[in-house]
Amino acid sequence: MSLFNSSIQGLPLSIILDILVYWLVIGFSGLIFIHNRKIVSQILFPLGASGGIVMIIITAASIAHSPSSAILSLGLPDLPFHIRLDALSAFFLFLLGISSTGICFFSSGYFSRDGNFSPGLVCLQFHLFLVSMAFVFLADDAYLFMIAWETMALSSYFLVVTDHKVPEIRKAGYIYLLMAHISATAVLLCFGVLQKAGPQGIGGSYTFEMMRHLNPDSFWATAAFLLALFGFGAKGGLLPVHVWLPEAHPAAPSPVSALMSGVMLKTAIYGLLRVTFDLLHLQIWWWGILVLTLGLVTAFFGVIFSAVQNDMKRLLAYSSIENIGIILSGVGLTITFQSYHMQTLAALALIATLYHCLNHACFKSLLFLSTGSVLHATEERNLGKLGGLIHRMPWVAFLALIGTLAIAGLPPLNGFVSEWLLLQTFLLTTGFPQPYLNMLIPVAAAGLVLVAAVAAYVMVKFYALIFLGQPREVRQHEAKDANYWERLGLSWLASCCVLLGLFPVEVIKLLNTVPGLLLGQATKKVASQANWLFLTPLSPDRASYSPMLFFGAAAIIILITFLGVRLVYHGRVRRSSPWDCGYPMQTSRMQETAESFGQPIRTIFSPFFRMHSELPSPSDLEPHYRNITEDRFWYLLYFPIGRFFHFLSNLFGRLQQGRIAIYLLYSFLTLILLLLLI
Repeated sequence: MSLFNSSIQGLPLSIILDILVYWLVIGFSGLIFIHNRKIVSQILFPLGASGGIVMIIITAASIAHSPSSAILSLGLPDLPFHIRLDALSAFFLFLLGISSTGICFFSSGYFSRDGNFSPGLVCLQFHLFLVSMAFVFLADDAYLFMIAWETMALSSYFLVVTDHKVPEIRKAGYIYLLMAHISATAVLLCFGVLQKAGPQGIGGSYTFEMMRHLNPDSFWATAAFLLALFGFGAKGGLLPVHVWLPEAHPAAPSPVSALMSGVMLKTAIYGLLRVTFDLLHLQIWWWGILVLTLGLVTAFFGVIFSAVQNDMKRLLAYSSIENIGIILSGVGLTITFQSYHMQTLAALALIATLYHCLNHACFKSLLFLSTGSVLHATEERNLGKLGGLIHRMPWVAFLALIGTLAIAGLPPLNGFVSEWLLLQTFLLTTGFPQPYLNMLIPVAAAGLVLVAAVAAYVMVKFYALIFLGQPREVRQHEAKDANYWERLGLSWLASCCVLLGLFPVEVIKLLNTVPGLLLGQATKKVASQANWLFLTPLSPDRASYSPMLFFGAAAIIILITFLGVRLVYHGRVRRSSPWDCGYPMQTSRMQETAESFGQPIRTIFSPFFRMHSELPSPSDLEPHYRNITEDRFWYLLYFPIGRFFHFLSNLFGRLQQGRIAIYLLYSFLTLILLLLLI
């Protein structure tokens, strides 16, 4: 039984709680060996990975089971902790297990290197971060949810500012913590509305079970939904409350960036799904259109800003904004279909959304970890100073290539499956009662295709500038490949990208329980009715896809080409230097740069950017041109708000006169005012 003294319905929930205790023990063990880098990296982090493997097995087996719940003997006397394991929470715990296992393996090698941090303290914060995210998925009352939510924010904040001596990192951590608390405030208000918005104003308790039995009217349901959209959107990077994400991810260590992007952002998606489809029994059509529009705008914004970045971690951070936008567009489609009782299409949209959540956790974690290996090997994040690492770091280059192809949406890897399913949802849409919705859906589908195309362009830039070409700096000639633990973590996530792409039917069979929970028991199972070889969203006569056949055909073509070249043309090819345009003094500085690669996007979408250039001096022997691209939202929204609050703080600061007589006068006037009002 679980170490928690509680009555638990079901063995899987008991084992999951024991895993969380196991992670806590590992984390606090880091305090015992707080400066022992070898024990923390070689023992504690691999033990954390073993907990992730057990989490994968248990949650995969429990997704299709009926919900189980428990009341823990923790919390306050009248507010105990309620937890619940159902199909939705089991899926996101499954996602947590997959991503955390690879990241823990990688962290064993990453944190074994010297650095200006305490390895034991990082171990504690890392595993506390894992446990808090797990409790977000398990919480069945607002009290435990908010405690887990705030613990998740604080533990991740301390991980972000691991290298806190750098001023830019402290600033990024402050912005992240501020946005995290704004998000928490909106989520808390959402639960307050749900608790008080019962029939005839009769409020329930703070348990989710009680909220499920309340049926608020459209006004209070809309208020709760909008608060949830803002609160969870701020955590997930929804436009315009996205500004913390491209600041925090580059500041954090790479395993932390991988965990934040791969898993923490999905807590926002989980929260929005839980409130919208589980706690609220009312879905209004314009909610879906709002989320769909915001999602597509966020995806488009993220992908064009990703295309013009020169920092490889900022590029991936904006790419995370893009993928969150794609996921939210799937949530918007689900709400819209559900509001019109199109449950089959709603189920298909939800399956595509969940699949993309899982895919993003794998390939984005893989890419962030790859940048960590590159950063350790070269001490450089600027794409303009990297290149040619495929020769020095072949392991990282090959595994990063898998993640790059997956996030670019190329078959037969996993990124293609979820994006193809979501696009099929758009294309298979039947007629809506409103004509303008029938016009909006094709436009949204075209927007999704545009985002996917630009995302592929961005990934070509990412991979080519880091691994291909010639090294641009001398230190890159001395770069060393990832160590054993780092290779193991990268290989784990790369294997997940391949398996999720080759066997989508089996994955969808696992996911089909979630629409039954959220959309109604009568929901038809979708995309898994054919055999394991073909993926059919609704029916084979409309659309189908076979990743195994695609993979087999591609492998045969490559093999025939290879054999043909080796047997027929090998030895007949004359090798010579390429044409150098009449200029024999070619150097690595004459390669394509990060700025030139992003120039077409910067030119086409220039109204979206705030740009200024830094020109080299005429006397500079090695001139460098810099084009700085900034986010307009900082200057249109956040700077005016900051100046306003700075003005208010200066205004109230004048009350501090330093004289006791003035303070007594304030107290006297306050007392008189209270006597008049009460």
